[in-house]
Amino acid sequence: MGTNSDTEIYSCRTLQAPVEMVYETFANPIHLKKWWGPNGFTNTIHEFDLQPGGKWLLTMHGPEMGNYENSSIFKEVIPNKKVAWTRLTQPLFDMAVEFEAVSETSSNISFHMVFKTEKECNKMRDFVVPNNEENFDRLETVLADLLENKLPI
Repeated sequence: MGTNSDTEIYSCRTLQAPVEMVYETFANPIHLKKWWGPNGFTNTIHEFDLQPGGKWLLTMHGPEMGNYENSSIFKEVIPNKKVAWTRLTQPLFDMAVEFEAVSETSSNISFHMVFKTEKECNKMRDFVVPNNEENFDRLETVLADLLENKLPI
């Protein structure tokens, strides 16, 4: 599935891990902070209240310089299926992360970003599309480590 309109960005990846594990690497801030964001970024998660109306506050630290404050409100949380939120800091967009079991040992994850205008979306597209792929790469590394070392999720 690709973007549905000029105001949307859609990215997805098939992962070699059960859907419950993939979901938990998002739902558990201990794991999430290891993979969220593009290569070289680290995260400080200040608040992560994973329920509708709950806040997600984090600082993304750039690899060379810069701290990027992020504030969002969760809109929808369906364990092992979907987490959706609205960003309250620039750039503004609605985001949905969906989780889908493909088999007992593999699953799909998708990022669906919806911007208010085509201009806002196009401003972010060239940056977001490759960075979402880096996010997925980093997630695959976290999942491989969990699976290889039989670590609890």
